[in-house]
Amino acid sequence: MTNARMEARASEAGLSIQQMRLLGILRDREPTINELTVNLGVDKSSVSGLVIRAERSGFVTRTQYEQDGRAVRVRLEPSGRAMIDAASSRFESDVEHTFVTLTGPERARWVALTVRLLRAEANERGLGL
Repeated sequence: MTNARMEARASEAGLSIQQMRLLGILRDREPTINELTVNLGVDKSSVSGLVIRAERSGFVTRTQYEQDGRAVRVRLEPSGRAMIDAASSRFESDVEHTFVTLTGPERARWVALTVRLLRAEANERGLGL
C-alpha cells in the first residue's frame, strides 16, 4: 500500500521511485556518487545514470569534491527541492489519511516504533541518523 502510493506520487511528478529517492536523499546533504550507491542500494553505474538524468532536468548539479578531485558531489537545486517537497507533501497527506483511524496514542506508538526501525536500518547502512 505505501509503495503503491509512493509510486503514484512519483509518477504524478514525472519521476521514478529511484529518482524520488535520489532527490529525497539530497534534501539535507551533498553526498558523493559512492555515498549515493550506499544510500540507494544500487550500483555505481545506475546512480551515475540517475544523477545525469536529474542534472539534465535541472534538479541537481555535480561538483568536484575538494578533498578528492576524482570524486563528485551531488547537490540538490531549487527546482529539485521544489519537486521533492511537493511530492513528499502529497505522500505525507496520503500517510496521514491512512492512519486517521488510529487514536492519538496509537499513532504516537506507531511513529515511535517506525523511527526506531528506520534508525536501526540507517545505522546498519552506516548512515547514522
